Amino acid sequence: MNKENKKRFEVLHLKKTLEKYPSFVGREETIPPPKLKEAGANDLTRLVIQWIELNNGQAERISSQGQYRDGKKVVTDCIGRKRTIGSGIWTPGTSTLGTADISAIIKGGRSVKIEIKWAKDRQSEAQINYQNSITQAGGIYIIVRTFDEFLDWWDNFESTYLF
Repeated sequence: MNKENKKRFEVLHLKKTLEKYPSFVGREETIPPPKLKEAGANDLTRLVIQWIELNNGQAERISSQGQYRDGKKVVTDCIGRKRTIGSGIWTPGTSTLGTADISAIIKGGRSVKIEIKWAKDRQSEAQINYQNSITQAGGIYIIVRTFDEFLDWWDNFESTYLF
């Protein structure tokens, strides 16, 4: 994240914190700074969600992964040795295949689906199909690789759609 965008985030965070906790007015130095680490996909996802929420939007992380169900048992054989028998099974998730990492509603009630890709990550075929279905329905679908890239899109969106 470049210095300008870091400063924008910090100023907005401070402003929203003071609105929520007015007793801190005059004691701003006691408010802990936001965590602006961008070292992986999880950090980037967290930053994007926080930015949308600081700008009076609603955003949530979508977890589409299935669940491992452990079916193993530990039994004792006839001479007292403990043995593990059985195996686990993978229960697939019930969400739409290829769903985006973040689902958000931003200014003007616009629905935005945000796919986070870090380093050399690429979209799967299911994600490409999901992107096409969102854009055909009139929704907004973006792929974000860095927080600076996301803020460039955000600034462009704000200037295009006057609110």
